[in-house]
Amino acid sequence: MVAALSHLLFFFPLVLPLSATAQIDHNVSLGSSLSAGGQNSSWISPSGDFAFGFYHLTNRNLFLLAIWFDKIPEKTMVWFANRDNPVQQGSTVQLTEDGQLVLKDHEGQLIWEPKFINGSVSYAAMLNTGNFILSSSDSVDRWGSFDDPTDTILPTQVLNFGGKLSPRLTETNYSIGMFELRFLPDGNLVLNRLSLPTGNAYEGYYSIKNLSGYQVIFNQSGYIYILRRNQSILNLTPTNLVLTEDFYYRATLDIDGTFRQYKYPKAGTSNGSGGEGWSVVWFVPENICTAVIFNISSGVCGFNSYCSLGNDGWGICQCPYGFSFFDQSNKFKGCKPYDDVQACKLDPSRQRDLFELREMGDTAFPGNNYERMEPMSENECRDACLDDCRCTVGYFRDRTCWKKKLPLLNGRMDRSTGGKSLIKVLKDNSSQLLLPPERKEKDQGTTIFVGSMLLGSSMFLNFTLLAISLFVLSRYHKRSQKVQRNSNMLRSNLRSFTYRELEEATDGFKEEVGRGAFGTVYKGIMQLDSMVTSVAVKKLERVIEEGEKELKTEVGAIGQTHHKNLVQLLGFCEEGPHRYLVYEFMSNGSLASLLFGTSKPNWNQRLKIVFGIARGLRYLHEECSSQIIHCDIKPQNTLLDDNLMAKISDFGLVKLLRTDQTRTSTGFRGTRGYVAPEWYKNIPITSKVDVYSFGIMLLEIVCCRKNVELVVGNEERAVLTDWAYGCYRKGRLEMLVMDDQDAMEDMRRVEMLVKLGIWCIQEEPSLRPCMKKVTQILEGEVEVSVPPHPSSFISSLG
Repeated sequence: MVAALSHLLFFFPLVLPLSATAQIDHNVSLGSSLSAGGQNSSWISPSGDFAFGFYHLTNRNLFLLAIWFDKIPEKTMVWFANRDNPVQQGSTVQLTEDGQLVLKDHEGQLIWEPKFINGSVSYAAMLNTGNFILSSSDSVDRWGSFDDPTDTILPTQVLNFGGKLSPRLTETNYSIGMFELRFLPDGNLVLNRLSLPTGNAYEGYYSIKNLSGYQVIFNQSGYIYILRRNQSILNLTPTNLVLTEDFYYRATLDIDGTFRQYKYPKAGTSNGSGGEGWSVVWFVPENICTAVIFNISSGVCGFNSYCSLGNDGWGICQCPYGFSFFDQSNKFKGCKPYDDVQACKLDPSRQRDLFELREMGDTAFPGNNYERMEPMSENECRDACLDDCRCTVGYFRDRTCWKKKLPLLNGRMDRSTGGKSLIKVLKDNSSQLLLPPERKEKDQGTTIFVGSMLLGSSMFLNFTLLAISLFVLSRYHKRSQKVQRNSNMLRSNLRSFTYRELEEATDGFKEEVGRGAFGTVYKGIMQLDSMVTSVAVKKLERVIEEGEKELKTEVGAIGQTHHKNLVQLLGFCEEGPHRYLVYEFMSNGSLASLLFGTSKPNWNQRLKIVFGIARGLRYLHEECSSQIIHCDIKPQNTLLDDNLMAKISDFGLVKLLRTDQTRTSTGFRGTRGYVAPEWYKNIPITSKVDVYSFGIMLLEIVCCRKNVELVVGNEERAVLTDWAYGCYRKGRLEMLVMDDQDAMEDMRRVEMLVKLGIWCIQEEPSLRPCMKKVTQILEGEVEVSVPPHPSSFISSLG
């Protein structure tokens, strides 16, 4: 579907700003306002095609500040401001006398205003393109809805670096949904599944990579394509489609995670007759159900559900046998079982009396396997699942049987699966045999009471029953204490390995792949979740000897972290003197090896690495359940996977390191050259020490060299941080990247990164930005101001 089309270059003139088309008599003057539910509730474009104002939500007395197609009967929204906070009747939006656009609710509370208005505003206008703008007296756009899209883009609209689309949560809930389309600063266009409510993105399920893209353009003729830096283009709209001016066009990231382009016939719209309605022109990915499959993600439709493909590639969410939706109004939220078939409270010998297996052909739930058996017949697979109270689903294909437990992941019904799922459900006549907890407790109480009455005549039997009860209660209390002691490990879902397992996986710890502050790392191969995979086995050699409790606490905390830019901890071994951690294996080694080796990463790869490290640190500092300060951020602790995605390693372990193994004689943590100045001073250590180390790394990545390089005759450049600041102050940033043609062609971004790096290495911790602001700057949401000299103490980051 994606093919270069140089012949579409003639469309370029059609994507120039069209603010000049705003007619004077349709301009909105300062002081004008609209009222939700009032007679004056919208401002119309000169053509009448679009309206800006209060959109009344169906069956709810609430309003969104929105833009919609006004001529067509559907009044389809293409932009909305207060998606998370609809307002009531009587709310107002006003273009104030000082040029601010403000939305206030019926009580006068500020609900929304544009993030950035670049300069003074003299009027507003709803343009024929669907762009609502704030403009200066000389007709320069200061802000436009096209600059801040929601789930839709329109003809003449452009997505620049950092631009994104976020779908609704449901058809009637306009909060941010579970997917995202982003045009990344490295020039790649990616669709991601999000983890709500954190908003962290899983791996892209559809992407166009190695683009060197500059802009995503939706031109006036209805074609969508990507403009590269070399001015060639990459077409998204299929080349065999003929688009005409007889239709309205829009492109929307829909709630199922599919990006679709739509058209609507203009004929008859003026009198409301409408005609055929919106129809799909094209969409990606072709099969959303099979596209979104990740080891730790629920898939398209949420846990314990499955996705099947409907018309126009729509993902339809359904529950398997024995399950029902958590929320009927949001079927992407997943399903819950009718009955707790996993509790293992029943006598295992009665499993076959109570449960049966329902067959679902061409249906699979990839992930969460705990046992694989082969060769095996289908009947043997059925028996194995029925006899195992942990087994919720038996999946059978090609004489192989997989046992699966709750929650079920990545459910999809598609012919490509080729197998069948055997769902364990209660038999129709067995529901009365399973009592709810309240009834069970009541019945148990009744049984005890009746039993006591019957046995009251026998003091001996009563004393016997009492002794048995005390014994059972004692055993239960001890077991509860044991469960509580290990709750940290259980919550993190880490696997406990034996030393023998690790010895076999590494072939006797044969292949050493690295050494660090904590010990030696070996490569191993083992079967995890029915898949043979490579792992990194870290032998902990230099942790505190009396740290059994500390080890469990820290490893438990690490196991609860889940982010695509952190190396995933899979399990641990604590067997006598043997202490090991088992991580996912990173095939491309460390960033240090790549960055300072003979074959250096290109500019786009380096940008991607910077973004990955920043997002990983932001998660550690601000988004995981308890803050983790790494204390040793450096290229050696940044690992790279098959796609050169950066992943931070060795986080959360610094507390375990013996003081004589901190790499210095002064007792501070970290590695010389990357440590923040406060380590040398008697001041508290905060997450800003990681920001400092990130700043050093950022400059190293931009310049593709180490922070300190002692070369005879080149003393001026020996310390990178000093040289970089000097080049910035002299306006000679090209000196930092003069051997990199791609970077030389992207000097605006080079300047932004260098300025950000200088802010991060400020000697005064309070002047350094937090990692949230760092990521916002990298993504273009916040401008970076002029930094002072790192050792000065002046104004904070703007």
